[in-house]
Amino acid sequence: MQFNVFKNTVLLFVLVLISCASKTKNNLAENHEVLNQIPIDTLVSAKQEILVGANQTEVYLPLLNGKRIGIVANQTSVIFTDNGYTHLIDSLLSLKINIKNVLVPEHGFRGTADAGEVIKDGIDIKTGLPIVSLYGKSKKPKFGRLSEAENLEYDIETGDSQIDLIIFDLQDVGARFYTYISTLHYVMEACAEQNIPMLLLDRPNPNGHYIDGPILEAEHKSFVGMHPVPVVHGMTIGEYAQMINGEGWLANGVKCALTVIPIKNYDHQTEYNLPIKPSPNLPNAKAINLYPSLCFFEGTNVSAGRGTEKQFQIYGSPFLPEGDFSFTPHPNAGSKYPKHEDKVCHGYDLTQAETLNSIHLDYLIDAYARTENKLAFFNPFFTKLAGTKTLEEQIKNDFTTKQIKASWTQGLEAYNIMRKAYLIYD
Repeated sequence: MQFNVFKNTVLLFVLVLISCASKTKNNLAENHEVLNQIPIDTLVSAKQEILVGANQTEVYLPLLNGKRIGIVANQTSVIFTDNGYTHLIDSLLSLKINIKNVLVPEHGFRGTADAGEVIKDGIDIKTGLPIVSLYGKSKKPKFGRLSEAENLEYDIETGDSQIDLIIFDLQDVGARFYTYISTLHYVMEACAEQNIPMLLLDRPNPNGHYIDGPILEAEHKSFVGMHPVPVVHGMTIGEYAQMINGEGWLANGVKCALTVIPIKNYDHQTEYNLPIKPSPNLPNAKAINLYPSLCFFEGTNVSAGRGTEKQFQIYGSPFLPEGDFSFTPHPNAGSKYPKHEDKVCHGYDLTQAETLNSIHLDYLIDAYARTENKLAFFNPFFTKLAGTKTLEEQIKNDFTTKQIKASWTQGLEAYNIMRKAYLIYD
C-alpha cells in the first residue's frame, strides 16, 4: 500500500515560521481561555525530539497557499515552540492563510463542554471565523450544501463549495469509544462525496503501545463505536484515517483524498504525555492510561470519578460496600450533572496504580460481584461501549478476566493483521 508520507523537508524554514508564530498577538490558546492547560513543564523530555504533524509547517504550507481552508480543530490543535505553543489557527492566520471556518468535535472548540453535551454553531469573537459544530444536530458536515450555520459557506450563484481543502488536527487517545475518530469518519466521508481533499496533521497516541478489547460487532455500531476494531486500537489518528479509507468503511465505498503529515521521531512504544487535556475529564497521563479500562463504568451504576478532580482515576458507587476510600461527586467543569451527585460513593483510588499495558477487567468484575443490586448494575450504554453484548453476559456468568480475554484472541489476531497494512510508525 502506498501512503502520502512526506520524506523531504526544507531546512530552516520551520524555524522562521515558529519564530513568527510565537510573536503573534492573537494567540488563540490565550484568547479562547483554554482553562484545561497542563503546565508546559509537565511535557516529557522527548517534546523537543518528537515533531508532531502541525509543527512541520515547511511541508504543508505550500499546500495551503492560495486555497480556501476549513479546519477541524479544538484546544489541542497547537504548534509547539521553545516557549510553549501557539494555536494552529492563530499561526496560519498570521501567515495570511485563508481560513474560512473552524469545525469542532465533541467538547467544543475550547474542550470544556460535558461529554454528550450538544455543541452549538457560532462565531469566534476574536477572529470572526464561523464555528461549525460537528456534535450537534448533525455530526457530518454538509460540504457544498446550505445549512443553518452556512456550513463551510456556499456560493449560491455558482453552486460551488467555497472550501478547497480541509485540515484535520485533533489529539486522540486511542480508544474506540473516544468520539474524535467518529468525527474523523464523517469528515472524511463528506470530503470524499464533495471531492474536497483532506490534510491530516498527525499526533502521537498515548495509548498506542498496545491493542486490546472485544471487536465491535456491526449491530452495535454507534457514535461511540463505528468500526470493527478493538476498544484499544493501537494507531495514531493518521494511521486510523488510512485504515478507514483502505478498508472501505465510508458510505458507498467512497475514498477520501487523504494526505497525512506524519510525526517525526515517534513509534508506538514512545511515551508521550499530552501537554493539553484532550477533553475535560481526562486531566492527566494517569487518567488517559486508565480510560480504556474505566470507561466501561459509564455503562453501569458505578461512577468513574466525574464530578471530582480525579476523573478516570477512581471509581465507586453508593451500592458498593464501605471501605478505605470514598468520594462524593459534585458538579464541576466538564460534568454539570455527575452520576450520584452529592452522594457518598465507596470504591477505589487508582492514582498510584501502575501503568497499564492492557485493559484491566478486574475493576469491572469486582464491582459487579460486590454491588448490592446486580439487576441495576448494567444499562444499555454498556453494550455500545463494549461493542458487543457478550461482555456483559460473561461478567454476569462469573467469567474470569483470563476467560474473557481468551474469547478476544481470535478477533485481535485478525485485527492486528489488518492494522499492520496501515501503520506509519513500526
